[in-house]
Amino acid sequence: MKKRRLGGAAVAFGVVLAVTGLPAQASAGNRTADARAALPLGPAGLAETRTTQTLQPGLTLTRIVRGAVDPAHHWTVEASIPGGDTSPDPDAPPTTLKDKASADELVAELRGDGFDARAEQVTTPRTADYAGGTLGWRVRIGSFTSQSAAATERIRVINAGYSGSVTYTGWDGATTDRGPWRLDVLTVDPRTFRGTLDAAYGPDIENRETVSALAGDAGAVAAVNAGFFVLDPRSGAPGDPAGVGVFDGRLLSEPVSGRPGLVVRDGGRSAQITRLTWEGRVTARGTALTLDGVNRVPGLIRNCGGSEGDSPTSLPLHDVTCTNPDQLVAFTQEYGASTPQGEGVEAVLDSRGRVLELRSVRGGPLPSGGSSIQATGRQVAALTALARPGERLRVETTLRDDQGRRVTPSPGTDIVNAGPELVRDGRLHVTPATDGMVHPDDPSWYYGWVHKRNPRTLAGTDAAGRTVLVTADGRSTASLGLSITESAKVARSLGLRDAANLDGGGSTTMVANGQVINDPSDAAGERPVGDALLILPRRR
Repeated sequence: MKKRRLGGAAVAFGVVLAVTGLPAQASAGNRTADARAALPLGPAGLAETRTTQTLQPGLTLTRIVRGAVDPAHHWTVEASIPGGDTSPDPDAPPTTLKDKASADELVAELRGDGFDARAEQVTTPRTADYAGGTLGWRVRIGSFTSQSAAATERIRVINAGYSGSVTYTGWDGATTDRGPWRLDVLTVDPRTFRGTLDAAYGPDIENRETVSALAGDAGAVAAVNAGFFVLDPRSGAPGDPAGVGVFDGRLLSEPVSGRPGLVVRDGGRSAQITRLTWEGRVTARGTALTLDGVNRVPGLIRNCGGSEGDSPTSLPLHDVTCTNPDQLVAFTQEYGASTPQGEGVEAVLDSRGRVLELRSVRGGPLPSGGSSIQATGRQVAALTALARPGERLRVETTLRDDQGRRVTPSPGTDIVNAGPELVRDGRLHVTPATDGMVHPDDPSWYYGWVHKRNPRTLAGTDAAGRTVLVTADGRSTASLGLSITESAKVARSLGLRDAANLDGGGSTTMVANGQVINDPSDAAGERPVGDALLILPRRR
């Protein structure tokens, strides 16, 4: 398989791992978390074990197991709630959470048909930018000791004309739950590790690869999945980062405006969480056109946060694909074998940026070393007027941080997208509203993605300059997973001064010494992803 060239200078990159009973070392002027502090999950006093191994000098891997199977947990059927006669919107589609009146109405109907139904209020914690409180009411049916028994009840519910899903109460996120939780923590210490931390996306951007394949191709000592990406072809090119993507110093995917990214500099010598925006333009003969994107299907903006005129919003909105018929998108060699096809026009450029041809239908291969610019809708006329054959077009992109300062990646810089933010300056700083995880008029989405426990992948740095990568297994009875708020508390307890959430769910994967060491939650096993963070040994 073709491999992307992995750049970056050889550098020490360290992961901070805590072992029960042994305090983390603190360098002069820096304070790290006390490794004896237990994870802030469940009641105090739960059994917790930590097993640490050194993968290479300066690179450690710690497995943390906390708690045990809680006998109070059970399987149940969570019903979908129709709008109902008493709902503010009787025509609303069925959903997991609704108002109390709609939930009570469904409970009465289910009980009338012989089901053991109940309505439960769902409240969620306050965050840095979200008030929390009552999300709504859910309806559940029965309590079962096995998943199969709950699945049988679900079939009976469906046959009676209702709908719903099987769930485990340990995934609800109650603070009284007793576990179990299983986390794996990679800690990279740049003072003693002589390898590099790199981001990789495989042979091209528009296709997905598993973390284990990316790690194996690069000869990585360890790896985790990285940023969010397009999964559904209806939302763009599967594998395309759904947010910022900088590889070897080159911007290959634009940011979701204002959302955080993990910035890794000098091959891992330093790292930080930074909120990013961008500007892009195409210029020729004193005329400039504004770019809307880089290496993505024109008109489809995954996670939104794009340009004015995008529908339904130009603000970040996670797991939503915004649309805009009038777009100007630049493509590089890294995108894939062929650029996206469709109506519009495409200016094909040689390695020096000179226009070789205008394709009246978008899509096709790029010349060796070349690139292209695609236009749709009202942008077609503007690009056609600018891109004369033989004319040199200049494509410029600029990244900026949340203070408006220019971010200039060096060849050893990689940036992967993230969100929400979890910890800032050593304090909990959870930002689901800012980063598009609060969906207006859809509390069920927040309930499933933010409030409930799921597999998670986290990244951050500590006061000593070490980079920490964490995976938490979930969606099983063997490991409950983490809510977003729990993720923030765990990150802080591990000593992180700054941290953010990476892609999670079925994407959560950690590889060490050539093996997947966690338990990915997809039924099919390890999920192909858009990109990964690779810890590479020192090149000889």
